Amino acid sequence: MEASRLKTGWVVGGILAVLTIIEYFIAVEMPKGNLVPLAVIAVIKGWLIVQYFMHIQDLWKQGGHH
Repeated sequence: MEASRLKTGWVVGGILAVLTIIEYFIAVEMPKGNLVPLAVIAVIKGWLIVQYFMHIQDLWKQGGHH
């Protein structure tokens, strides 16, 4: 169980790193004023952080509270 969670953390961290690199290249290469792709990536990154590192889904489990 713990090894699985650790592996998931590393995978999500890797995905966040790749998205950050993509975000950088979009910001550098795209013409100014085109924020839609950057906003989409920001939402995806935020969702990943909330889901996998903040464990937000535990708030709605039976008896789960922080």
